[in-house]
Amino acid sequence: MNRLLVVSPSPHVHSGNSTPRLMYNVVLALIPALAVTLFYFGIGALVVTSISILSCLSFEFLIQKFMLKVKPSITDGSALVTGLILAFNLPSNLPWWIVIIGALVAIGVGKMTFGGLGQNPFNPALVGRVFLLVSFPVQMTSWPLPVASRMAYADAASGATPLSIVKEGLAKGDLMSNISSQIPSHMELFIGSMGGSIGEIAAFALLIGFVWLLFTKVITWHIPISIFATIGIFTGILWLINPETNADPLFHLLTGGIMLGAIFMATDYVTSPMHPKGMWVFGIGIGLITVIIRVWGAYPEGISFAILIMNAFVPLINRYIKPSRFGEEVKRNG
Repeated sequence: MNRLLVVSPSPHVHSGNSTPRLMYNVVLALIPALAVTLFYFGIGALVVTSISILSCLSFEFLIQKFMLKVKPSITDGSALVTGLILAFNLPSNLPWWIVIIGALVAIGVGKMTFGGLGQNPFNPALVGRVFLLVSFPVQMTSWPLPVASRMAYADAASGATPLSIVKEGLAKGDLMSNISSQIPSHMELFIGSMGGSIGEIAAFALLIGFVWLLFTKVITWHIPISIFATIGIFTGILWLINPETNADPLFHLLTGGIMLGAIFMATDYVTSPMHPKGMWVFGIGIGLITVIIRVWGAYPEGISFAILIMNAFVPLINRYIKPSRFGEEVKRNG
């Protein structure tokens, strides 16, 4: 009786990957950026990151054990990744109690409300981040200055981000030729010498993580590259039309959460399309919405809203763009 044939849905070939393996590879990919942000923001970044991770792990354990009455799965690494990415979306001087609220919303609302890992339609960390941005706009837009704030937490010296400086300057009628002297150079943006969220700085460190994720085949290149290309093309067109009222495309790519969002949040398995063609549609949509918000919207940044909006379209994308069934004859012209 114990040798009965078990029939189950396809696919039947195991790739060797597992949820913990994928999640811990994402953690490894985030380590270079974490190291750089600890260098720039010091104690504040350590406090916010630690509280975010511990809170996400604790809330997932408590909700699963006492509310859902299922075996806690905090060892699979998904709550750890959510805690890390949530922290990367927060300023390093954010009060500890607001970080805990963000973790509760991310895990409790963004993830567990829908049944847990694999069933959430929106990226949990972004749900927490956007909730905090709407609920605590002052605290969420008080950006510590790098290096100058390394030894401080709550009372860290703060200043405007490059995106905010450009947005406010253009709104006042100033020109980019004058604003450019107030913002870091492209090289400074690349190495992280700017104010912003913990994970928004140091594009080079995030790109190292991108290479690692591609090397370990945790993600494919389709979504990040489509986002980068879309933002680069459309901001480039605007810049060529009038460079005095539009920032150049490289500035847009190196500032704000573009790198973090495109590499680590938009590529979430659960909330992104399955087929490469769908990934292109998804990425182009994120890029377009981000440019629209940055250029014409009220917020200087738009990647978080763009990803959440496109998360809502993923079921529709998967419905109309999906791979051929195994054994299905592919029609060819001619």
